[in-house]
Amino acid sequence: MAEKRDYYEVLGISKGASEDEIKKAYRQMAKKYHPDLNPGNKDAEAKFKECNEAYEVLSDPDKKARYDRFGHAGVDPNYGAGAGGAGFDGFGGMGFDVGDIFSSFFGGGGGFGGFGGGHANPNAPQRGGDIQANITITFEEAAKGCKKTVEVNRIEVCDGCSGSGAAPGTSTQTCPDCNGRGQVTSQQRTMLGVMQVQKPCPRCGGKGTIIPNPCPKCKGTGRLRRPAKIEVNIPAGIDDHQAINVRSQGNKGTNGGPAGDLRLGVNVRSHPYFERDGYNVWYQAKISFAQAALGSELIVPTLDGDVRYTIPAGTQPGDVFKLKDRGIQNLNGRSRGDQLVRVEVEVPRKLNERQKELLRAFDEDLNPGRHTYG
Repeated sequence: MAEKRDYYEVLGISKGASEDEIKKAYRQMAKKYHPDLNPGNKDAEAKFKECNEAYEVLSDPDKKARYDRFGHAGVDPNYGAGAGGAGFDGFGGMGFDVGDIFSSFFGGGGGFGGFGGGHANPNAPQRGGDIQANITITFEEAAKGCKKTVEVNRIEVCDGCSGSGAAPGTSTQTCPDCNGRGQVTSQQRTMLGVMQVQKPCPRCGGKGTIIPNPCPKCKGTGRLRRPAKIEVNIPAGIDDHQAINVRSQGNKGTNGGPAGDLRLGVNVRSHPYFERDGYNVWYQAKISFAQAALGSELIVPTLDGDVRYTIPAGTQPGDVFKLKDRGIQNLNGRSRGDQLVRVEVEVPRKLNERQKELLRAFDEDLNPGRHTYG
């Protein structure tokens, strides 16, 4: 496999480039290599995908920070997952938790030193953790909405033991150390005298049951981290860097608890000739001097296809015309923005002698004796 190019090199910018510089560079590259402008050009198509990939990382502050520190490994989909899915769980595998710290000072147990119970019940329903993912969609998909399939890694119930943790054909057993209570009592000498302290049973972890024969698939945990495909409805009108919360599509809960959510960040690719302004869409129409002076019928591309629009005689450079309800659908309603067409009058760069003579004659007729030409 060919080695990936540096993302800054792909967009032709320096590592210290600002957010605006990154966006501007991406737009230039996307327009240069867009498949619509390079039909059948496989090299342009590959470069277009490459600059989209670079922009997706460099436009996201978190991804950019990881990329700047670790390179491509920092933004790989499997980076940081680890064998047990450490990542954001359990302090990224640092090897300690808060409970252990309190145990070392107060002799174990919830609360402080066993005063007043306070243990979290390990058998109580627990909500699953939320997960995060990102998706990149086109300008048109953002404007009109679409369905997308997102691939994520999430924690699910082990299908080998149905979540019990016990090997198939076996079951959990009552813990012999605590007789199923989940807690054990011990005596501890303190400055206040000898006190009885209750703490979670070290053998069963407070569950009251043990697993003599752990499931070989999940090693007795009852859960597995595995890939999943989730179909998501992207609402019409969503904008770049907005997020969608997909309920109950995160990590599965434990002990019958609900699943967490999927937090889906949305990146929208720039368009080669449309530019978004809220729910309005801007389009730059290039016309000739004759079209501007005499008026003309233009073919204007919109999100709904090409439309015909007649500009009046005497149209000036920079004039703006409105195509009502041709913009982007409101994210929270049915109304749509407008398409705004800004006119740019193109001045020809190369004229032959006959064309120059005609222009001189025209200008002399329009403005007698006012101009001298080279």
